[in-house]
Amino acid sequence: MAYTRKDQRDLTKAERRRFVAAVLELKRSGRYDDYVRTHVKYYNADGETGLRTAHMAPSFLPWHRQYLLDFERDLREIDRTVTVPYWDWTRDHSPVGPLWGEDFMGGNGRRGDLQVTTGPFAYRTGNWPITVGVTENRFLTRDFGHPKDPVELPTRAELAWATGETSYDVSPWNSTSEGGFRNRLEGWTRGTGSARLRNHNKVHRWVGGLMLGAASVNDPVFWLHHAFVDAVWSRWQSRNPGAHYQPASPPLPGTAQFGRVVSRDEPMPPWTVTPAQMEDHSRLYRYA
Repeated sequence: MAYTRKDQRDLTKAERRRFVAAVLELKRSGRYDDYVRTHVKYYNADGETGLRTAHMAPSFLPWHRQYLLDFERDLREIDRTVTVPYWDWTRDHSPVGPLWGEDFMGGNGRRGDLQVTTGPFAYRTGNWPITVGVTENRFLTRDFGHPKDPVELPTRAELAWATGETSYDVSPWNSTSEGGFRNRLEGWTRGTGSARLRNHNKVHRWVGGLMLGAASVNDPVFWLHHAFVDAVWSRWQSRNPGAHYQPASPPLPGTAQFGRVVSRDEPMPPWTVTPAQMEDHSRLYRYA
């Protein structure tokens, strides 16, 4: 029977407590840091060589859908009642509130070193040391609004700019694609700095700190963010039932994206699952 992923604002206190407890237990076991390592390994940018699966590629959405499922299955082995909630950042765009509460995600980083000092993932609790990352910090960091180059959370209009697309993705299948739902939801546009970012990317920049790089999974809010990205894709699929994953066939030898992107029926490393197999999640979960 399919289970339900809920908006984080609709969680009961008990549901929040159980989710946090399961995440902390996964951290204690060492399994959580494996997820950080996986994301770092498969976070390849346009300018790098080799296959891109997690970002700047059509497989951005099905790759993270499988990634979320693996994480959720691990949590549910700890507590069968737990599912990954989602954070609708077009509605909950305040730096304070239940999402950032002491019993849930904790708040912003302090001035100076950006260390998060509140909530269950604060370094002072001893339960959330950062052991995998691109910096030497051992503590979770955040920098809400990215004051050095200010950014706001995405608006409903920005999300509609993505969901109004009727094609899943378009050539050249990377961060420079002018149209297509995937690239607009991932949030790449022309420009530099914060001006280039929309939707998914803009949320990472707004939270700041460790959410800025390949090791962004070190911040547990990563999962709530990506659950909403997946929910947006799920709802877009319902409105566009004929708009399947693209490209349907691998790019041809001699073209710029040959060997760089996954086509519909090719496996997405590190799994053997294909994008086509990830399109229908109805037997596993639904969104409230």
